[in-house]
Amino acid sequence: MANKITVDSVRAFVIGKPFRRENMAVELIGDGVHLKLHGNTIAYRSSNDGKIIISNCGWATNTTKMRLNYLLGIYNSPFRIRQKNFIWYLGDQIWNGGRTYIYSLNTTIN
Repeated sequence: MANKITVDSVRAFVIGKPFRRENMAVELIGDGVHLKLHGNTIAYRSSNDGKIIISNCGWATNTTKMRLNYLLGIYNSPFRIRQKNFIWYLGDQIWNGGRTYIYSLNTTIN
């Protein structure tokens, strides 16, 4: 279950609304929406085509993983991030946390 800050920040990201609370922010920069954790963009969505890119920005933490997994769930992505023996996986593939294009999706959020 996601905590309130995760739910609220991802909701703001999806609808493209600026948000700032504790360690999370959503910023509208140029042609995109940035989901930031401790100032690092962990997710980017293009306002033009809905393209989504995720990254852990070098921080393989449970908080980063929780925020990204909640975002992937909102967008109905078949991918989830999991960890086994300190190695991160995106879906079934080892993931180094680098910028990764997920795909373009449109979604609605209640």
